[in-house]
Amino acid sequence: MGSPEPATTSTALLTDHYELTMLGSALADGTADRPCVFEVFARRLPDGRRYGVVAGTARVLDAIADFRFTDAELAQLEATAVVDDTTLSWLAGYEFSGDIDGYAEGELYFPGSPLLTVTGSFGECVLLETLVLSILNHDSAIASAAARMSGAAHGRPIIEMGGRRTHEYAAVAAARAAYLAGFATTSNLEAGRRYGIPTRGTVAHAFMLLHDSEEAAFRAQVEKMGADTTLLVDTYDITAGIDAAVRVAGPELGAIRIDSGDVGPLARRAREQLDALGAKDTRIVVSGDLDEHAIAALRAEPVDAYGVGTSVVTGSGAPTAGMVYKLVEVDGRPVAKRSAHKESRGGRKSALRRHRGTGTAVEEVVWTTAGKAPEPEANDRPLQIPLIRAGRAEADLPTLDDARQRLRRGLVSLPWEGLKLSHGEPAIPTLFL
Repeated sequence: MGSPEPATTSTALLTDHYELTMLGSALADGTADRPCVFEVFARRLPDGRRYGVVAGTARVLDAIADFRFTDAELAQLEATAVVDDTTLSWLAGYEFSGDIDGYAEGELYFPGSPLLTVTGSFGECVLLETLVLSILNHDSAIASAAARMSGAAHGRPIIEMGGRRTHEYAAVAAARAAYLAGFATTSNLEAGRRYGIPTRGTVAHAFMLLHDSEEAAFRAQVEKMGADTTLLVDTYDITAGIDAAVRVAGPELGAIRIDSGDVGPLARRAREQLDALGAKDTRIVVSGDLDEHAIAALRAEPVDAYGVGTSVVTGSGAPTAGMVYKLVEVDGRPVAKRSAHKESRGGRKSALRRHRGTGTAVEEVVWTTAGKAPEPEANDRPLQIPLIRAGRAEADLPTLDDARQRLRRGLVSLPWEGLKLSHGEPAIPTLFL
């Protein structure tokens, strides 16, 4: 499943200081061992979004499996007096031994969906809050944006190419989340190595400027990569660039890329020019500050593929999914936060999605497991699956390809209004029992 951090980096000090403050205090008063249930959920979707996409679950499980305090980390905590000797000793033997259930990757979610349920002692569960939220909030934000872009592309492939626009390790996770959400390939080689994602890439303008002429640059690339490569034609003059590209590669040229300007009209003129030159099968790839709205606006243009960078790795305006990690049960007793605008619902919960006979989703039903479950209907689908039991990941968990397929099915199940890019309410309501 993998992690976006280098293999030599421990995840333990991704814990926040305040989590260790809570742990130390709970150890001191004897409450650290109390059985607890924490839940991850989003109170609301980002403004205007109609659904969210769960991503990062597999990375969470890997991070928890690696969550240990090494001697070096314990020495750091001791030297900086972050914890006392009792807490330090407890951390030295830390290993999560509880249970986790949750929505599978690629599942859609809505406000209040119990995306992850973490069960164990207070001490072992509270340490995971920052780790879990940092992964799920990032990856789900990327996947939710990428799914909107994939839908706007209407079957045309999208290349993820945002590695230069975010943190170097976040770029790997972003490439994974974008691929989960329907992107065809990534330019990030580490994501390709770690997750088996197909990688693609062409040259940048620096390569063109390196050579004494545009034609010389094209010739060097074609001689090395073959005529099926993608040539960047907008470094100088696009019309002249297309002429030179076809002259060098011949009508078998694989693709041209346009990376600047008003790409809609430029793609239209490029298609006419390519056809006139006999390069009728040469594809047109466009890039340059595209987001889901720009992609949707290009749907009628002769564009064959898109390259998306900044907007996808930053969540296209919603860089976090807004998920929270809240204590909902202590010793089997429901507990809930009542702060204004930050309320939580007490008690461990489960969820199902209800559908019409046609397969269209109509509502998300969430209930407290200690209470009465909803009366089953023919087209109900349970949403949570076992992820960890007694500290060990379950066997045969869904793969990245499984997540891609699950998301495709989920998007098809939404009412058509739920796929609009315009502002609106969640695609289906959440019913709390």
